[in-house]
Parts: sequence; C-alpha cells; structure tokens
Amino acid sequence: MNRNVEVKARVEDLAQLELLLRRRCSEPTVLLQRDTFFHCNSGRLKLRQEGSTAELIFYSRNSDAEARESRYWRCAVSDISGSVALLTAAFGIEGVVQKQRLLFHIGQTRVHLDTVENLGSFVELEVVLSELQTTDDGKQIATALMNELGIAPADMIGPAYIDLIKMKHTTTP
Repeated sequence: MNRNVEVKARVEDLAQLELLLRRRCSEPTVLLQRDTFFHCNSGRLKLRQEGSTAELIFYSRNSDAEARESRYWRCAVSDISGSVALLTAAFGIEGVVQKQRLLFHIGQTRVHLDTVENLGSFVELEVVLSELQTTDDGKQIATALMNELGIAPADMIGPAYIDLIKMKHTTTP
C-alpha cells in the first residue's frame, strides 16, 4: 500500500500557475489520461489509460476540502480492452474522466495541472509519503507548497473529478 497527502483546488489562471512552475521546475511531462471508474463499495476503482498503456488503481480517501491522506494500490494492465470488459461486467461503469495533465516534480511532491474535459482547470498536489513520514508531515509540506504557489484555502475542493462530473450532470437540465 502506498500513501500520499493530496490537495485539490480550482484554478482561475492555469497559464500563470504553469509559468510559475516552469520557472521553478524542469520541463513537465504531458499526460493525456482517460480514467474509467467502476462501481465499488469502498474507495474508488479506476482503470487509467495513457496512450497504449494502462494501470488499475484502487484508492481510499475522504472528500474533505483540505489536505488529506490517500491510500492507494496500482497494478499495470496489459490487456486494456479485456480488463475494461471484465470490470464492466463485474462492477459496472460509474463514469469516465478525460483530462490533460501537466506533471511537475517538486521534491517528493507531484504537482498536477489538470484540464478536465467538461469541468475546467485544477491543480493537485500529491505529497508522496515515505514509510517513516506521518500524514501531518505531508500536510506541512503541502501547506508550504500551497503558500508558495498562491493556492488559497478557499479554492480547495474535496470531491473527485468523477463526483464533480456526476454533480454537473444531475444539476444540468
């Protein structure tokens, strides 16, 4: 099991934040991701596709709009279409999230600038914790980086992208 501390926030000016990160970090990795979420009784189960590669990810975290611990497991998938068919038959599809992600690294933190289809722009911080680090250690790192990047606590959100998409569809006529 892996652990990290996550922060997610809406971003009004993604280009400005990208410029700030490009000044501080090396060139980002550009990722085009398609996350297919499957119904799951506890936590989240998704198959993430990036081009011709994929991985199955299960994670568990709360949906509070604050820095929070996430526990996750990842497994490479070689048969993408077969895995989607099997998981769909077993669990059913909850929904799909498509996004472009710019991935920056700052120390032990993965900084994601996400443009999510039909949702908008977001920043995610994932402070990857070592076995010796506590959740509070990760929260301190995340808070310091939020301050450095100008991420306001008022912009933080708790729900996963899939939840935001589902909420949008239930409120849109």
